[in-house]
Amino acid sequence: MITKILVANRGEIARRVFRTCRDMGVYTVAVYSDPDADALFVLEADEAVPLGGTTPAESYLRADLVLAAAQRVGADAIHPGYGFLSENAQFAEQCTEAGIVFIGPGIRAIELMGSKLTARDLMKDAGVPVLPGCDLTGVADADIPALADEVGWPILVKASFGGGGRGMRIVRDHAALIDAIASARREADAAFGNDTVFLEHYLDEPRHIEIQIFGDTHGTIVHLNERECSIQRRHQKIVEESPSPAVSPELRATMGAAAVQAGRTLEYVGAGTVEFLLAPDGRFYFLEVNTRLQVEHPVTELVTGLDLVRLQIDVANGAPLPSAATAPTITGHAIEARIYAEDAANGFLPAAGHLDLFEIAMEPGIRLDTGVRSGDVVSTNYDPMLAKVIAYGATRAEATTRLARALQRSRIQGVTTNLNLLVGVLRSDEFAAGDIDTHYLDRSDIPDLIGRPDAATVRAAALAAALADQSEQRAQARALAGIASGFRNNLAQLQSREYLVGDEVVRVGYGLGVAPRFEVDGQPVNAQVLTMTPTDVDIVTDGVRRRFTMSTGHNSRLVTWASGSIEFVDVPRFPDSTEAITPGSLVAPMPGTVSRVQVAVGDEVAAGTVVLVLEAMKMEHSIVAETDSVVSEIPVSVGRSVETGTVLIVLEDNSEVQGQ
Repeated sequence: MITKILVANRGEIARRVFRTCRDMGVYTVAVYSDPDADALFVLEADEAVPLGGTTPAESYLRADLVLAAAQRVGADAIHPGYGFLSENAQFAEQCTEAGIVFIGPGIRAIELMGSKLTARDLMKDAGVPVLPGCDLTGVADADIPALADEVGWPILVKASFGGGGRGMRIVRDHAALIDAIASARREADAAFGNDTVFLEHYLDEPRHIEIQIFGDTHGTIVHLNERECSIQRRHQKIVEESPSPAVSPELRATMGAAAVQAGRTLEYVGAGTVEFLLAPDGRFYFLEVNTRLQVEHPVTELVTGLDLVRLQIDVANGAPLPSAATAPTITGHAIEARIYAEDAANGFLPAAGHLDLFEIAMEPGIRLDTGVRSGDVVSTNYDPMLAKVIAYGATRAEATTRLARALQRSRIQGVTTNLNLLVGVLRSDEFAAGDIDTHYLDRSDIPDLIGRPDAATVRAAALAAALADQSEQRAQARALAGIASGFRNNLAQLQSREYLVGDEVVRVGYGLGVAPRFEVDGQPVNAQVLTMTPTDVDIVTDGVRRRFTMSTGHNSRLVTWASGSIEFVDVPRFPDSTEAITPGSLVAPMPGTVSRVQVAVGDEVAAGTVVLVLEAMKMEHSIVAETDSVVSEIPVSVGRSVETGTVLIVLEDNSEVQGQ
């Protein structure tokens, strides 16, 4: 029997496994990198072993260090979670050779499904429908366009190893094909250590449906119904639900049978997921098999009543699947939203920084799986997912309402997230109708989905932020403490503050005392201040009373009310003149590492040319020239870590250079 489990992972999945282990009386061990030394998952484990290093390659991907840690503490099993070493057949084999149980499928299944190319061929032979495709291994660039024509346009360039949307490019014409393949290969090599890619026919406007399968060591293989995962950006899921609004009982049985057939072909043991694309005409096609627990497994747990991690451990102990798993039912509806540190309004660029405040509204029917807390630092070294918020309800509408409300009432400060986008998706008419597919966000108006409170509420919140700032300054003042807050000798001159809300500047003016005056963006506001402290402001503006609570961060103030929040970032009153940026500078849109510089000083570049590539949170981000230019300066080099706003390359207008 397994008595001590080391989780070879980090963050929320490590905590998730620990939770079940505690319920089962199994001791837990964490491993961690240097930046994770004080992380929640480390503090919750019974024992923890430092791996050292900063990046995944130096820590969580070091199979030798992880295995040595397990042997050092006497762990008799390793749970790999998802990502990192979870689908590494060599690591699973090393565990077995060391006498340590690898809580996952057999080595053969991992090896076969580790290559999407091999998986396609195997599933096709097993009678599972697959899309047309072809391997590019050893194919010369000159021969690729003809192969693409055979596969059929549009084309998806796809990394054979790994997942999470990395190493994937959609191509719709010959002109972009070769560059897309080269880019996908680089990204795949950086993320998975293997640059093998292949072509597959790209199915427009499909739904992404996956079937949870489970097998035991006694030959039983079952499916635990489906999950809908169609709301995606960059081929990565952000909203998942079970059951799918598009899957009828008949389709569920057909897809489930195909998934079980895939499992039988692999002699599957443990938890796995067979992913399909569901075409608008009702036909479905094999996508891949994930030989591990999925990020979105909680929605299946909530509608079936099963603990999938417990099932994994029981199966690893040799127990047969229980009747609740061999004859699963669906009760109610569950929806999961992934909170990512990213700027949805700016092309979903990853965000990083100090997480000043992280509070999720835990209301009835809400489950939270997270690895972060207030005060943590969000690093560019790891995936940008901060948490999963899952809602359960008797109906889809009830689960949707609960989840949207919980997200809207949550407070996150210091790091840009997709929180408001998630609320917008859940409250959209298309989502309510179940009329969604993998292109939902591509065709959506993202700013409209993100939304913004009405102008009157924004004015009141901005004024509340300024008054709370003033109260905090007065509370800290050592001199003239008896003077009314906001006092001015010159009554005609108002106190003023400026804030950034997204990319917009909001200007607040106020004067308190005998005849209070208020204005926002130069427009007078009729306001009455009832309560004014650094943490609470109760104010009547435009005839409406609103109560705001405040949270102060490193350089911002989060203003929250009953139905939302706004983060007001301080604009320095006296900007540092040394921070002025040279005209023509291309700056880093997010923190990251310079992975390639593709130009040299003096090069002429055309508009749209990729001049530099940043890598952040396992993704490549191209920096392009906006106009025909000449490279005049390159202040960074490959391997350098940069912050948001760092000047990467300086360009001069081509016409100006030629005229000199």
